[in-house]
Amino acid sequence: MPKNGKLFLPPPKDGSDFKELFKQLAAAGAGRPLGSDGFPAGPWTPELLAEAISQIDSNLIGVDLRTVQLWFQDNEKGISTANIRWLARIFGCDDPVATSEWQMELSAAQSRLTAKRRDLKKADSTVVPEVPDLAPTAVDDEMESPAKLERDTEANQPSRRFNLAGRSEALFSRGSPLNLPASVFAGATALGFLSYIMGIHDASYNRTDGLVKQVGFLWAPNWTFLFMVFLPLFFAFVIELLLFWKNEGRLKLVLGSRTESDDAWARNVEASSYTNWAVFLICVLFAGLFQWIGVCLIPLVKGGGNYAMDWGKLALVRPEVISVPMEVIFTGLAYLYMCLCFYLFFAGLILLHTLVHDLWKIGEASKNRAGGDYEYELNGIALLVMRGIFRCTILGILIAICMKAQSSYLASNGKNIVAWLLGDMSSALYGGKDMGSGSSYRMPTHYSSLLVAISTGIVFLYGSIRLGAGYRFHLPLWKMSAVVGLLFTSYLLIDAFTGFSILLGIGVLFAMYGLIDPGFGRWRACDLGNNQSVS
Repeated sequence: MPKNGKLFLPPPKDGSDFKELFKQLAAAGAGRPLGSDGFPAGPWTPELLAEAISQIDSNLIGVDLRTVQLWFQDNEKGISTANIRWLARIFGCDDPVATSEWQMELSAAQSRLTAKRRDLKKADSTVVPEVPDLAPTAVDDEMESPAKLERDTEANQPSRRFNLAGRSEALFSRGSPLNLPASVFAGATALGFLSYIMGIHDASYNRTDGLVKQVGFLWAPNWTFLFMVFLPLFFAFVIELLLFWKNEGRLKLVLGSRTESDDAWARNVEASSYTNWAVFLICVLFAGLFQWIGVCLIPLVKGGGNYAMDWGKLALVRPEVISVPMEVIFTGLAYLYMCLCFYLFFAGLILLHTLVHDLWKIGEASKNRAGGDYEYELNGIALLVMRGIFRCTILGILIAICMKAQSSYLASNGKNIVAWLLGDMSSALYGGKDMGSGSSYRMPTHYSSLLVAISTGIVFLYGSIRLGAGYRFHLPLWKMSAVVGLLFTSYLLIDAFTGFSILLGIGVLFAMYGLIDPGFGRWRACDLGNNQSVS
């Protein structure tokens, strides 16, 4: 009989188990839309049924095609409680009463299938003494826990094929949270030891104008503070936020099992695979290989190149400290390490964008869900996500500051980077010698640092637009936005005028406080739309 424009069949209540009942309904096309002539559109296929279930408005995570295929196959696999609900919606033709009846019928059919499976196990156990060599293995394979049977029933594990986005996400979300930050720190430490062994950790050279300039590896903040402090902290905060979202935040906002939630998240991650590949090629080929060839290898081998002198080209002016072959090897290792680390940095930004987009989609899909508690939960999770993104944004801009500050210092009149910053501050406050650029050089690091700063800022801006517009935490968001704006401005104005270091120092102080307390003190829960205290 037709119901809501679909073919409706009432529950038979004939004692069939799930497999028998599902086979009849799928063949009849129960729940499928009727054709223009009023006749059924035909039987269900796994693809059509999976698509129909995924299109249910309240089903935020859909259903895996392989799960539906198991229902069609002649096996002992049943159906989970969560999917009984969605299948009842299909067979009930979106009618509340019919859906309730089908939910009871499907639950009873699943119970009968479970009981039949249990009886088969008991029958098999009576044969065990007759086959002593094979019995233990057979019993162990058959006597599985209910949780194991449910996992096998759903079989919702993501695809095993290689994809860069999934492998990159695994580096952040699997294993110990310390693995990635510790690996980056260890790599920077190893380079520091190598520079010390080679003698370029603390080295200076006489410029043509008589200035003795410090260009040692350990004096370069873009190779010390960046890789030993800011980048490991960035990875730590990304990992913390990602684990919170996968293991706690997302599960509070969506219906369904943990496995289904993980599969939906995996699909979101895999959707950005092309972006990850594009970033990987840019980081490895352009920021790594081509930049190393142009900035280090060619000047070391052939000379020339209008680049400021640094530790990577010290062999040209201080051959007694390090030879050209050793310099080539060391710079090659350093640039390889650098390009891989920056790929992981951008991969972290992509994951943050994916997380924000996932949260926004869930929020949009659940707008009609009743209950103030759910809305408060959603607002609280959104605020926690924005706090984590704020911390990552601060660290991303600090990374860009390290890169631009070192590049600007190399072209300046400062003896070392500390003296250069202090001299600029002194010139602004008391007057004195200008510490600005003394030479005109090509500075590719200026461009790469700008890419880092802009990419980081775009992720924060995207989160503010998607989450800030529809959620009630405007005051904390404005505070975070002000600090990000101040720090980004101080980055842009590095070496732009005398006294830039004062603005830079103020921005860095606010940034450090924001890392410790991204909420900038306690705020009232009314910012979240509730009368409870939030800290």
